[in-house]
Amino acid sequence: GKCFVYSSGLMDHICVCENGDSKAWYKKPGHFKGTLDAFVKITQIEGIKSLWSGLPPTLIMALPSTVIYFTCYDQLSEALKSRLGKDDEHIPVLAGSLSRFGSVTVVSPLELIRTRMQYRKLSYKQLYTCISSKVATDGWFSLWRGWSSTVLRDVPFSAMYWYNYEHLKRIMCKEAGAREPTFFIAFTSGAASGSIAAVITLPFDVVKTHRQTELWESETLKIPQRHCTSTWAVMRKIVAKNGITGLFAGITPRLFKVAPACAIMISTYEYGKSFFSHLNEKMNQH
Repeated sequence: GKCFVYSSGLMDHICVCENGDSKAWYKKPGHFKGTLDAFVKITQIEGIKSLWSGLPPTLIMALPSTVIYFTCYDQLSEALKSRLGKDDEHIPVLAGSLSRFGSVTVVSPLELIRTRMQYRKLSYKQLYTCISSKVATDGWFSLWRGWSSTVLRDVPFSAMYWYNYEHLKRIMCKEAGAREPTFFIAFTSGAASGSIAAVITLPFDVVKTHRQTELWESETLKIPQRHCTSTWAVMRKIVAKNGITGLFAGITPRLFKVAPACAIMISTYEYGKSFFSHLNEKMNQH
């Protein structure tokens, strides 16, 4: 009757393990020896389509988050370039951190709503009643519960990601003698910088997972939880139970997930920007 957190590369989903009559969209396919073994077994048992389970809720959350994030990054970068100079190394760090901070803050209530919908089959009317009673009891700020651990994970991730990405992109463009990044340059820089940032921020990802599962246990299974309010308290609890390695649990699947996700996202984004800027130039000439 416990839950587990399923992560899709862009966000986490709380899933119900099968327990008697309660069916979940994810069917537990047994024990896995590793990431590759999981791929093979899930494909054999459920077919290749099941590897894209949970795509609709991911897209509903990912679209507004990504639009806000990338738009803010580009606008802030341009504004900072005119203030600090074109080649200032602080620009990607500042723009990446601020844009991620903004997108996390905007999307945080949506994530809380999505988490509630995942562990209780609620109609929209019930959901509205549930949220309005929560706001009436605990105030508007209660909708941003779990915001701090998300910020601690995502803001440093973005700062490191954009700094390394811009740095690697510049070096590779220089080596290749390219004026603007090719698809391959953007893809490689994105994968490398995403991997570095993913490893460093993994402890905060583990903390967020612990918080989500505790929220599930206290609200659904009515298991009383000793509330660890701060992120550091949760970290100390994990270290006491599993040692320092407990903070880096799931490092292999996280790298398998984050590196290609970052690479695909940034390379298609750079390609899109280049395509539309050339299209605009052509239209202006005509």
